[in-house]
Amino acid sequence: MAPRLTSLTDEALIAFDHLSARTAQLFSPSLRLGVTGLSRAGKTVFITSLVHNLLNGGRLPLFEPMRSGRISAVRLDAQPDDVVPRFAYEDHIRDLLVERIWPESTRQISELRLTVNFESASGWNRLFHPGTLAIDIVDYPGEWLLDLPLLAQTYAEFSTRTVALAREGSRAELSNEWLAIAAGMRADKPAEEPDIKRLADAFTRYLRACREDQRSLSTLPPGRFLMPGDLEGSPALTFAPLPDLGAETPPRGSLQATMERRFEAYKSSVIKPFFREHFARLDRQIVLVDALQAVNRGPEAVQDLERGLSEVLDCFRLGRSGLISALTGSRIDRVLIAATKADHLHHEGHDRLESITRRLTQRALDRIGLSGAGFDVMAIAAVRATREGFVERGGERLPVISGVPMAGETIGGDRFDGIRQTAIFPGDLPENPDSLFEPRLPLLSGPGGSPPVEVVRFRPPELDVTSGGLKLSVPHIRLDRALQYLIGDYLA
Repeated sequence: MAPRLTSLTDEALIAFDHLSARTAQLFSPSLRLGVTGLSRAGKTVFITSLVHNLLNGGRLPLFEPMRSGRISAVRLDAQPDDVVPRFAYEDHIRDLLVERIWPESTRQISELRLTVNFESASGWNRLFHPGTLAIDIVDYPGEWLLDLPLLAQTYAEFSTRTVALAREGSRAELSNEWLAIAAGMRADKPAEEPDIKRLADAFTRYLRACREDQRSLSTLPPGRFLMPGDLEGSPALTFAPLPDLGAETPPRGSLQATMERRFEAYKSSVIKPFFREHFARLDRQIVLVDALQAVNRGPEAVQDLERGLSEVLDCFRLGRSGLISALTGSRIDRVLIAATKADHLHHEGHDRLESITRRLTQRALDRIGLSGAGFDVMAIAAVRATREGFVERGGERLPVISGVPMAGETIGGDRFDGIRQTAIFPGDLPENPDSLFEPRLPLLSGPGGSPPVEVVRFRPPELDVTSGGLKLSVPHIRLDRALQYLIGDYLA
């Protein structure tokens, strides 16, 4: 059973918000789609491609409302939340199409409203349904989602869990500075602000080091320590776990008491508002996962990603929408876990990528159940940056992908300039996903024990242009299938 994240008062406020929204739905049907994912999973790219393909009639053969011609118009409209930053679609699509660079990563919550005019497939529905759906796309950092389990933890529990994890695997070396500073402090002694800041800064450096590309670890709460925004330097973001806690009720003004107070302030002033005002209002959710990066970094990164996804799924308020959920608060009734960057593999490896991603989530789903919610896993590429082919090597026909590696990328000692195109054999993912979680099992590796797949970052593709000078829609892999699962029934 998932931990309880909210109080009865919180639940009452959420229920009131949801009931009000349901009343508004009778006159203006809408869908709130949450888009999140852990660091570098491609949230901004996904939203940008989704919007561009819908606005420009992209190739979406598995998205039934588009294929059947029932969608008559799609437009961008003013979003309903005036205090939430607008998703900068126009800037991001310019980066992709003109500059051919990847947009900057998500660093704050943002929102964008798409309004779709359509004809229902049901003659009965056409009599009563206005044929208009507002899709509010809510983009938020996955690191914020990993904060939600903290609502169910005390400061002592948070400290115990975080310190225990910091002493495992490669984290042990990365946490040396923070734990050494903490070991020199007494939890029951009066707190001095310079000491607290020194400890919090060291803890933040530890979290950042865990997130670096060469490690790609995923379980990194508190998330706002990595993306502080306008809270940077505030007491609510100036605390750290302590390895040696004193009494259950520490002396007033002591280091432990101060840390506990700031931890509780973080929960009440940072996490709870996000939960109630944004997360608890979602109808559908897609979680983007860079499983290939974790596979490339080895078993520790894979196991940490599994842990992070488990904590993410624990937080979802899963269940079917209906009268009961309207009275008790919104429930997400469909969740899609999407393994991104499928274009970094030949299509022959996509089934294995999906199997690995399903294995990453299986333990969490077995534990929490789905309460009637829909759940699916698929391998996608919101923007396809490569093309597929075959090459003959040593009498063997190898599947390859070709594209323009980003400047600075290296393959076998060959460094690329961001202009030259190349074809690479990306390798093969293991047929047995368990081999990635248990190092003792046999794992197909490259020469010298290298990872089973070669993860190379490619530039966005140069799009073909029509005779009239119009660039074609952004190419993708299974974006249409993702759209059909997430919103297809709303347009039925």
